[in-house]
Amino acid sequence: MTRSTSVRIVDSADVAADASIGDGTSIWHLAQVRENVRMGENCIVGRGAYIGNGVVMGDNCKVQNYALVYEPARLGDGVFIGPAVVLTNDTYPRAINADGSLKSAHDWTPVGVTIERGASVGARATCVAPVRIGAWATVAAGAVVVKDVQPYALVAGVPARRIGWVGESGIPLVAGEDEDVWVCPNTGDRYVENDGILSKESV
Repeated sequence: MTRSTSVRIVDSADVAADASIGDGTSIWHLAQVRENVRMGENCIVGRGAYIGNGVVMGDNCKVQNYALVYEPARLGDGVFIGPAVVLTNDTYPRAINADGSLKSAHDWTPVGVTIERGASVGARATCVAPVRIGAWATVAAGAVVVKDVQPYALVAGVPARRIGWVGESGIPLVAGEDEDVWVCPNTGDRYVENDGILSKESV
């Protein structure tokens, strides 16, 4: 596949010939990008990261060093994957079948993690498929996510639970003057909570 001259792939990276890599993307040392990957523009794939077969990534994503993004994960625009994060793809993992035979690709069906626009997953967190991380949510470092995460939620722990809300700048929100109103101390943007779901106030 012909790639734009604005794509940077270092010599030690292993990028499949049929992977689609967007303009302005950089793939660093020892990273592996498998077959049929579709990666958007201006992405960064760090040292030793793994992007599995057929993974789809939007524009402006960052996958940090040694993160493992297993297929069939889907990453929206502007997703941040911290160092050594794992996005799993096997709900009931086994090396062998019940009869003792070695499992092959035909013996299980991969299931993916979906991460929506602007969300961040902190260093060494694990997202156990199938889960969906909502837009602009933040998963704290070291968390283990086993349930879907609402947009704008800040989750932490093992298993991960919501401990607060974050705005689009990534800063934890503070309580506003009205009940169920949250405010970003960085931007002043206001958010409204309704039945455990947060939404940004329209201007």
